[in-house]
Amino acid sequence: MKYLILIITLISINLNQETDKLNGRYNYLIEEDNSYIQKDKITFKDSVFVFDSKYMPKGKISYGNVILLENFMNTDLIISISKDQIKNDTIPFYMHDKQSSAANYLDEVVGKGKLIKIK
Repeated sequence: MKYLILIITLISINLNQETDKLNGRYNYLIEEDNSYIQKDKITFKDSVFVFDSKYMPKGKISYGNVILLENFMNTDLIISISKDQIKNDTIPFYMHDKQSSAANYLDEVVGKGKLIKIK
């Protein structure tokens, strides 16, 4: 009997946990001259993302304290998203260049933008 209660408890805990992963479809906007310009649409699914533009390769998502989108527009561009922002419909992000002269390329921002969820 106690094993049955333990199994039911574990299942209910797993069902109630929310995932901290990007999922869904978003408009991808870049800030240029203090205004945002829509560039493309992106579909996120767990640890990969894909642009609607068929010419762009799939990208990889790394989850940690900061979420990193790798292979974004080219192999040198990395996008960082604060982990607490992914539950919002509008997600601000920062762009970083892997070829940066800074000791840690994530310390130097080369651009920013927003992801806006498509409902």
